[in-house]
Amino acid sequence: MYKEFWKAKRIEKNSKWTIALSGRSCSRIWPHEQRVQQNDFVTSRTCASLNRFKKMWRLVRSAATNLRRFSTAIPGPCIVHKRGTDILHDPWFNKDTGFPLTERDRLGLRGLLPPRVISFEQQYDRFMESYRSLEKNTQGQQEGVVSLAKWRILNRLHDRNETLYYRVLIDNIEDFAPIIYTPTVGLVCQNYSGLFRRPRGMYFSAKDKGEMMSMIYNWPAHEVDMIVLTDGSRILGLGDLGVQGIGIPIGKLDVYVAAAGINPQRILPVMLDVGTNNQNLLEDRLYLGLRQPRLEGEEYLSIIDEFMEAVHARWPKAIVQFEDFQMKWAFETLQRYRKRFCMFNDDIQGTAGVALAGLLGTVRAQGRPLTDFVNQKIVVVGAGSAGLGVLGMAVQAVSRMAGAAANPQFFLLDKDGLITKARKNIDPAAAPFAKAPGEIEGLGLREGANLVDVVKKVKPHVLLGLSGVGGIFNEEVLKAMRESDSTKPAIFAMSNPTLNAECTAVDAFKHAGEHIVFASGSPFKHVDLVRVGLGALLSGSHFISDGMLLAAAECLASYITDEEIQQGILYPPTRSIRHITAEVGAAVVQAAVAEELAEGHGDVGARELTQMSKEEIVEYVTHNMWYPVYSPLNNNGRNGRTGERRSGVKNDPPAVVCKALLAKLGSLTASSGPSKSKSSKSKPKSKTNNDELIQIVKLLLAQAKSQDEDGASYESASFETSTSHDPYGPQFQDALSPYSPIV
Repeated sequence: MYKEFWKAKRIEKNSKWTIALSGRSCSRIWPHEQRVQQNDFVTSRTCASLNRFKKMWRLVRSAATNLRRFSTAIPGPCIVHKRGTDILHDPWFNKDTGFPLTERDRLGLRGLLPPRVISFEQQYDRFMESYRSLEKNTQGQQEGVVSLAKWRILNRLHDRNETLYYRVLIDNIEDFAPIIYTPTVGLVCQNYSGLFRRPRGMYFSAKDKGEMMSMIYNWPAHEVDMIVLTDGSRILGLGDLGVQGIGIPIGKLDVYVAAAGINPQRILPVMLDVGTNNQNLLEDRLYLGLRQPRLEGEEYLSIIDEFMEAVHARWPKAIVQFEDFQMKWAFETLQRYRKRFCMFNDDIQGTAGVALAGLLGTVRAQGRPLTDFVNQKIVVVGAGSAGLGVLGMAVQAVSRMAGAAANPQFFLLDKDGLITKARKNIDPAAAPFAKAPGEIEGLGLREGANLVDVVKKVKPHVLLGLSGVGGIFNEEVLKAMRESDSTKPAIFAMSNPTLNAECTAVDAFKHAGEHIVFASGSPFKHVDLVRVGLGALLSGSHFISDGMLLAAAECLASYITDEEIQQGILYPPTRSIRHITAEVGAAVVQAAVAEELAEGHGDVGARELTQMSKEEIVEYVTHNMWYPVYSPLNNNGRNGRTGERRSGVKNDPPAVVCKALLAKLGSLTASSGPSKSKSSKSKPKSKTNNDELIQIVKLLLAQAKSQDEDGASYESASFETSTSHDPYGPQFQDALSPYSPIV
């Protein structure tokens, strides 16, 4: 019952105010992570009463939902249990000189800031002037030095004022995406131990084995929607960077916020440190990670198993994105977890989705219908997780178009040349894409044929590079593409960072001709899974299916107009990324609904999603995209820890909630009195049950007041119902006694 009640108290997200049971906006109330011993008043009779009482609370919750108003986006107030300099040092609540005078008085800030109040727009302009000044002053310097200087100024803003930071990113995503993510993030990761100033995200290491279930509760946010996880084993094309790979999850989640509107208070970058095999890092006195070789085998998998179980225990609906894992572990973990948890691998599935959208675009650029994709001859260079992921999704797309009769003409090469079934010790992940000797004999090819020979004899429509080897598409290879069977062949150089790109656009057009279509691993490539993540989150799906990934790729490919396609544009411009995200995210939601995977998100259930039109789903996705604005702050006379700020959310003290619950129970009890009708014989029993519940809430109220007087800290949380837990098990009993003093 209590779980149902706390769900009833949740308000609609994205700056919508709700008149909830207490008549006020409120958020999550009691943290289930604060474990205490079972109270004496929890008896079997009480539990039975609670079970019968659930139906009543469902009706109450429905009534509360119908009281919703103020549907326009209004910055919701937030109760902050901090004062003075503590607020100024908290990047989530700090507004710098933007605090109004009333807030300065209320929060104990008067005298701690210059007297003039600067508006949000003025703060924005001041930062952009500083950034443009930096650009001017660093002209002529090395590109790496300039990129790091830009990253530092953005990072300082991130550490000081996150609301302003994300507004700057959203409005200038085209300029700042290469700074917060590739290619600059590669340079940041290489130097992270020296650049480290302030911790961000969480670090789980091999030394924490057996402790992760408790460690996960050290993260202050009570709800997390998106987690990006790396073990640092294959950072971009830079190899093993150990704990310094944390820069990748941080940068990727910043892209999630800017491009997809994921609430930044509900994201979590995670570094899983299992050691490093990079000898230079092991000998570096500044290195911040474990100084030991990487774990392997079952010992390695046991660490990831424990982490995934810990995440699922606290945030069962969180999406976990695996990023930059070694190929063997990328495929192993994807197969191991994708049906058990809501997770995906960006290197296998994310790159594949973007590449497939581009491949479909090349078909349109050649003046052919999308269904002609089944006849495309594609040479893929690179048999790592990205290359195999692209081939896997391309094969699925061909199968959907041509059915069982599909015979894709895909050719895969690695460092040893063309992969065929004649190869000894072939990688199991690459085996499904290996060509039989009989298929290539007519072309004059054999096992291990080099790239130039393959391009000359296959005459592919598309040459796709995911090798991580810079310059592998040399002059001879590019000139061979002139003989392609396509009138408008495509060359994809998708490896990152820039130094690892297979070729440059200048070389491609110079040697392959002006009639080609060229695409590179630009920052735009890294946001396709952002849309998939947003769509999966809003659909409420418990896992991300291949159909959802294909829907995202097909939607992205169809978004480009015929005029843009003829100009050689395969991907939409980054500046319109949030609008595109809403469209692609809606396509993912529709795919989840079609596959009966959607369970809804927040106040929108699975039934509502199935009844929505395409336009309504786009509006639903757009409405749930977070946008940075300053929220009014109120400390409510408290000096404890902060509550979580979300758009349109503030946290009510538990005592207030208990009083509201008592009032509601009292009114329900009064209305359930004796009636003259024959059907009223069971009413006294119902009244008895209500009286028992009133006694329980009174005890909770007394406990809340007692802890308020003792100065015990508390935070707000929501209880999500889960069919995997016994409703009367320890989790439910702990929920009845949510407070525990901080030791």
